[in-house]
Amino acid sequence: MRDLPRAHLGALFDPGDLVVANDAATLPASLYGTHLQCGKTIEIRLAGWLSASAPVRFVAIAFGSGDHRTRTEDRLPPPALSSGDRLQLGPLEARVEHVLDHPRLLELSFEGTRAAAFAGLAQHGRPIQYAHVPEPLALWDVWTRIAARPVAFEAPSASFALDWRTLQAWRRREIGFATLTHAAGISSTGDPALDSRLPFDEPYRVPECTVAQVARAQLRGSRIIAIGTSVVRALEAAANPDGSVRAGDGIATGSIARGTPLRVVDAVLTGVHQPGESHFELLRAFADDGLLASASAALTACRYRAHEFGDSMLLNRQPLLYRREPSLRAT
Repeated sequence: MRDLPRAHLGALFDPGDLVVANDAATLPASLYGTHLQCGKTIEIRLAGWLSASAPVRFVAIAFGSGDHRTRTEDRLPPPALSSGDRLQLGPLEARVEHVLDHPRLLELSFEGTRAAAFAGLAQHGRPIQYAHVPEPLALWDVWTRIAARPVAFEAPSASFALDWRTLQAWRRREIGFATLTHAAGISSTGDPALDSRLPFDEPYRVPECTVAQVARAQLRGSRIIAIGTSVVRALEAAANPDGSVRAGDGIATGSIARGTPLRVVDAVLTGVHQPGESHFELLRAFADDGLLASASAALTACRYRAHEFGDSMLLNRQPLLYRREPSLRAT
């Protein structure tokens, strides 16, 4: 294990390597309001898109009164909810379409158009946040420097390690850089049973130019380095059995964990995660438990900071955990 300042991250890359980052901007996805049937306070955290063709319909997590300063695990439950219930969330009115198989887990839709819903989010919504950051966050606190389309529910926080000076330095060293867009979801629901289902299904878009850069890097034997677990999910969801990547829109379903074959990504830059978290489970596809335990102990000893505004680690895939099916190619 090597301990370096982030400014020296490029020293771990080789000329020809391709770094891929998530350019999703973060939505102000936490909304406080009132359950109109009973008048009680409710917090709605948007957690996923129900359909790309219906951009006012969401999967959501509901809480009762309180705020992010209380640990998510200790938050009060929401008022009893039923299909058809109305919620007043600032200027937005939402309807509960379905209460799913957990009282906190909902499908809901906003009244009006996509433009009206996004205007209401911009006016009333706040970034989802947790008790380890007690000060209220502004939206720009959770936007990375490469943020573009607002589709993520929490920040693709590994990209906080990037700045324009770093990207320029990589370019001078012929380290490639590409982006994709992945709707990163929530990291915690406050309920162990719900947390075990994370991540929920997440839409992504891989541009043609990124696919071309991946193909060129693979052809010359260079590494594909993902900035964050959301990039791993998107690239592996878009992967063909031979390791090539499909361009276009898709949905990343299921989870990546120990035993999941990695067909594209060779290394991941990620935050400091704890065993049991969905992000940590993804890292088990890159390295065995012994290596991860040693890394966790070293990170703790060096007082690395966890969570989305903490420190970063670069984890290279162990060769025996890599699976790519051979394919026949025309010559």
